[in-house]
Amino acid sequence: MNQLNQKPTGIFSIPVLVAALGYFVDIYDLLLFTIVREPSLRGIGVMDAGMVQASTSIINWQMLGLLIGGILWGVLGDKKGRLSVLFGSIMLYSAANFATGFVETVPQYALARFIAGIGLAGELGAGITLVSELLPKEKRGVGTSLVAGVGLSGAVAAYFTFQLTKDWRLCYMIGGGLGLGLLILRISVAESGMFQLAKKADAVRGNFLMFFNNKKRFRKYILAILIGLPTWYVIGVLVNLSNRFAGELYGDKSLDSGRAIMFAYAGISLGDIAIGLVSQQLRSRKKALYLFYAMTILGVAFFFSPLNNSNATMYAVCGYLGFATGFWAIFVTMGAEQFGTNIRATAATTIPNMVRGALVLINLMFVDLFQKMWSWDLLQAGIITGIVVISITLVAAWFTEETFHKDLNYLEVEEMMP
Repeated sequence: MNQLNQKPTGIFSIPVLVAALGYFVDIYDLLLFTIVREPSLRGIGVMDAGMVQASTSIINWQMLGLLIGGILWGVLGDKKGRLSVLFGSIMLYSAANFATGFVETVPQYALARFIAGIGLAGELGAGITLVSELLPKEKRGVGTSLVAGVGLSGAVAAYFTFQLTKDWRLCYMIGGGLGLGLLILRISVAESGMFQLAKKADAVRGNFLMFFNNKKRFRKYILAILIGLPTWYVIGVLVNLSNRFAGELYGDKSLDSGRAIMFAYAGISLGDIAIGLVSQQLRSRKKALYLFYAMTILGVAFFFSPLNNSNATMYAVCGYLGFATGFWAIFVTMGAEQFGTNIRATAATTIPNMVRGALVLINLMFVDLFQKMWSWDLLQAGIITGIVVISITLVAAWFTEETFHKDLNYLEVEEMMP
């Protein structure tokens, strides 16, 4: 398949900048509820006794939106183009952000976050796909890492926006305004040449079932999901519940878990840039992943050790764990690189949202199985959950294809699983 005549795209080009800023707003919005959860729920009249139930309901609706949106935007990205998803997703979650700033009840809040979840699901996958297809293969790992590195700093921005304004409604409206501002930048971004060629080839595009009707593709798809699990174990369990772990480890329950999340995401942002450079230096995605997995294991061991004995240490280890699990961009890039142009956006968009959704299963194991059913304490459950998650990931990484040198200009053939 011949490439379209297209000017070479650089790492610091407009498409990379737009994808990075889009993901910045995406993460700002995604983490904002975690940061403003209690003041926002109190602001709509939720009492302390109903705080956990209301919070869980809203988070579950947002996660459901992410899962639905992941499939929806992925299919649209392959059928209509990468840019259509970048435009559509930002418009949807910007509108949902503005709407969240006006909610007055828990059902309204949940509905707004559900719609926002659908919108948020498309940003990263479409951006990574577009950047991967526009950049030469020697640079695409660094380019996608810059997208994630800049994007993930949106969590830090969300934390400080709330600290400065102390107005959760204004924080949501700021997020909506940032998103709409990006639409101006996106006007100058060109569509992927590979997608245009796939469209001309009249191939089957955006068929989500193609991941399941062929044995080889199904295996690659599942492995691509499993290699990203440690990020959400660290963020969803260790960092999110860092105040509870602090109480168990050294008896101080005053730790601010929102601040711990901010440190972790600052670390993830730096880690995502670093792993792109490491991958470039090693000429391998998998070797870079193994290095960051090793750092994650060391960080988890330190987290549960007697050395983690103060709030200052806990904040530091959360920041370090964020850096060590800063392989989000490489893992999503590898997912995009595993598949042909006609289902690449579907892969890159659904895979990270499947990993986010896997947090529900990780929490079931951590809470319902280990703590409730087996009566283990918080620390025991946390340690064993980490061992299980990281073991699964290491096995999956071993069987995952190396994609650093892979040419992405090819199509998947629709063939049935034997």
